[in-house]
Amino acid sequence: MNLSNLKPAAGSTKTRKRIGRGTGSGLGGTSTRGHKGAKSRSGYSRKIGFEGGQMPIQRRLPKFGFKNFNRVEFKAVNLDTLQTLAESLSVTKIGIENLIEAGFISSNQLVKILGNGLLTIKLDVEANAFSKSAEAAIVAAGGTVAKI
Repeated sequence: MNLSNLKPAAGSTKTRKRIGRGTGSGLGGTSTRGHKGAKSRSGYSRKIGFEGGQMPIQRRLPKFGFKNFNRVEFKAVNLDTLQTLAESLSVTKIGIENLIEAGFISSNQLVKILGNGLLTIKLDVEANAFSKSAEAAIVAAGGTVAKI
């Protein structure tokens, strides 16, 4: 065996189809594209969503729903979160700055305090909105509520 008699294994290579090279090749004439129609022409490209002339699904299905552009989105923070934050920072007043520093919210988010969890220490809380249960729990613990 030497470089002059090396060849690939039997059946591992195939000759490529030489399309459109005369009728004698068997692949001339229509060049495997069939007769007439858009797909036989040069420059054909099917549009996205085209279903052969049938009404496409994106036009058959109706639009639905709507987006309320007046909606105000709040980031929810629960009372138990405030409790753990106050204990770790050992403070009696919690504002939006504390929540941003702790990583609960980003600087452009609005905060709503929700009443999930127990509050045992007196806290002065500053936020954009409060649920009724959260407000009641904070006041019951001897703290104050301030809406910004």
